[in-house]
Amino acid sequence: MYQDREQGGGPHTGHEGDGSGDGTASRTGSHPSPGAGTVTGAVTDASLVGGGTPSVPRQRDGGARGGGGHRRAGGRRQPRSRKSRIFRWVAGTLSLLILAGAGAGYAYYEYLAGKIRTGDLNSGKSDVAPSKANANGDTPLNVLVLGSDARNSEANKELGGARDTAGEPPRADVIMLMHISADRSNMSVVSIPRDTRMSIPECTDSATGKVYKATDKDIVNESLGRGGAGCTRAAIQNLTGVYIDHWMTVDFAGVVKMADAVGDVEVCVNQNIWDRSTKAQKGGSGLKLKAGTWPIKGEVALQWLRTRHAFGDDAGRAKAQHMYLNSMMRRLQSQSLFTNPGKLNNLATKAMEAFRVSKEIGTPKKLYDLGMELKSVPANRITMMTMPHLADPLNRDAHYIPSPADAAKVWTLLRNDVAMDANGTAANTPKPTPTKSGPPAAAPASIAVSVVNGTAGDKNGTSVQSRASTVSKALNSAGFTKAKANQTPKPSKGTLVNYPTSAGEQGRADALAVATALKIPAGSVKAAGDVSGVSVIIGADWTTGTDYAKTAPGAGSVPTTADALNGTDKRCMDVYKPYQWK
Repeated sequence: MYQDREQGGGPHTGHEGDGSGDGTASRTGSHPSPGAGTVTGAVTDASLVGGGTPSVPRQRDGGARGGGGHRRAGGRRQPRSRKSRIFRWVAGTLSLLILAGAGAGYAYYEYLAGKIRTGDLNSGKSDVAPSKANANGDTPLNVLVLGSDARNSEANKELGGARDTAGEPPRADVIMLMHISADRSNMSVVSIPRDTRMSIPECTDSATGKVYKATDKDIVNESLGRGGAGCTRAAIQNLTGVYIDHWMTVDFAGVVKMADAVGDVEVCVNQNIWDRSTKAQKGGSGLKLKAGTWPIKGEVALQWLRTRHAFGDDAGRAKAQHMYLNSMMRRLQSQSLFTNPGKLNNLATKAMEAFRVSKEIGTPKKLYDLGMELKSVPANRITMMTMPHLADPLNRDAHYIPSPADAAKVWTLLRNDVAMDANGTAANTPKPTPTKSGPPAAAPASIAVSVVNGTAGDKNGTSVQSRASTVSKALNSAGFTKAKANQTPKPSKGTLVNYPTSAGEQGRADALAVATALKIPAGSVKAAGDVSGVSVIIGADWTTGTDYAKTAPGAGSVPTTADALNGTDKRCMDVYKPYQWK
């Protein structure tokens, strides 16, 4: 049986337990009927978002979870209540969709301008370059959506519990990387587990000037308290190699208000479900539904998104959250919400109150423009998934590490702007063609090319032997007789073709010619300041062969370990047997 990490809470007595024993306010009364729930309690100050960027580092003790909460008597760290993160899986995408339809009320957005809180786009060290444009001059859009667990208002304390942790550095309890394709035809959302152990770069809190040293193997959710969302952005950029254009954080109280405003969202279970305390496992969300499809909102929606035990484990809960979000987006699109000014104003108000965004998008118009990028993406071109991961050998019960092969494949799909769904056309697969007109490339025999083995992926990986030699020989056969294998490896998650920044358009033209010979997409051709000529870096995504197109992932080729769901997917959740009822 899965052993839940959230301990505490008493047996189920008609009150909604939070599974943590941290003083979370309970909700009295019997279980609400499906679709009838409304959020109770004081939701009064949703304008306080994200909790700022506290400069006090989290104290840690041996053996404690990196994402733990306050301590119990005796010094043991008690996990913080997870109620504060339940809606953030859905909040970012929902908010953007809401903003997409409010163009007619620009004056109203001016009123909302004072409600938007902002922070620095970047506060950590990262050298990931911005995404390159496609042949039409369009670039993909990557947005990092974070859920802060800060208890920075009475509403958040009431809903999130753990009042004695108010004022502690916030943590990113939900991390979603949202990718919108360059042609705006499809969208992919990758959830990164909060307990993923990874490197966090050096970060600086711009409000206090405090510098946080880089850590080699820490828990990613702690990055939010080490310089704000800009630090988490840098960490995720370094992990994925994907340039992140904007970030958004969402607080608990604001999202609850938004979810109530959206109304009924359909969910489905294959068996009767009651997520409650059992002899083997304390806690539970209190969700109680009969088998079938039910419209839910308010408190019942809260319970659905909190449920972990009855859905088996964290992966099951993530799938349930993704299903809820997909269902919500289908509802918004099917009801033509974008043409109803009254509803849009109501939803936009709640979205703005819930936001904390990076400064470059911190105006109503810019947020409106960002929302417009999503308006035309159909449900069957939306893919939700979780980063493929393995149990952390240092802490198998509480932490994860990225799956070396499958996570790398997901990052490659994002970097190359390849659709995660299989509903598009071959146009979704990058092609090795120039992105714009320029000078012709020099003759192949005159272009010096350095071929570097980067197949280790990162400093912990293992290189594939002789890759640089194999690829350089293929270039020789294609007429690039000056191509030579570089004996110094340079680990890289993805395959790149670099050219000197000082070489300008001619350098790019020569690099594109080399990329074309190896069928490497133009999006992987980038200027770099640390090369003296054209350099091919063979990444972890190209470990065999000399034709990149044959081995690179294509449209819809998402690893099964990502547990991907299409936006049209209406499957039902299976219920773990101890939580079924008659």
